[in-house]
Amino acid sequence: MPTTTATRSVEEKKRLARRLAGDGRGFAERYGFRVTNNPSQLFQVLYLAVLLARRGDFHRAVDAASALRDAGWDSAARMARSRHADRVGVLRDAGMRGDLPALADTLGDLARTLVETYRGDLRRLRTAAHQDPAGERRLLTALPGVDDEVADLFLREAQALWREAAPVADRRALAAARRLGLGRSAADLAGLAGGGESERLSWLVGALARVDLERRYAEVAG
Repeated sequence: MPTTTATRSVEEKKRLARRLAGDGRGFAERYGFRVTNNPSQLFQVLYLAVLLARRGDFHRAVDAASALRDAGWDSAARMARSRHADRVGVLRDAGMRGDLPALADTLGDLARTLVETYRGDLRRLRTAAHQDPAGERRLLTALPGVDDEVADLFLREAQALWREAAPVADRRALAAARRLGLGRSAADLAGLAGGGESERLSWLVGALARVDLERRYAEVAG
């Protein structure tokens, strides 16, 4: 696999960007998590981000997030009422590894904090930040289990709705962008996605993240 950055013309970059974003779905939607401005679905995207930020096979993280949702914990309020031992069991059965009791604690703390601070609704966090991107990131990273990497993963998806947050690209999307010669920053990718089209940008960065996670460079570049 080549290690040098591809050299592409502007038109070649735009064609590749259109092809990558062509299915009209971001990372979360590709794996069955709808991204709408709905409290439950925003919470699901957030805990998917928490799981994806852990080291290991990303398929396990997706499976675990799906299992948590299927267990009925599809909102912050329902997750907050769940039992710690039950969360541990669902995570274990979904194939997650590592310190599962600590992870179950984090998920419970995250849900309870959202309920107590924002009535379980991340839209209230957005309002509290006055739709300021720096404020949104500051309030997100104040939540249990949410660091800058988790915030990037959440905002990568949420920017389709929270347009003020754009442009956002996580580290894997940026790694793929560099390898494929599409640029080195979220702003570079935003230009290829159509400037102010934050939804299209979320599709593009989600596709790039999948390329890196699935190691599909040869397939995409060919």
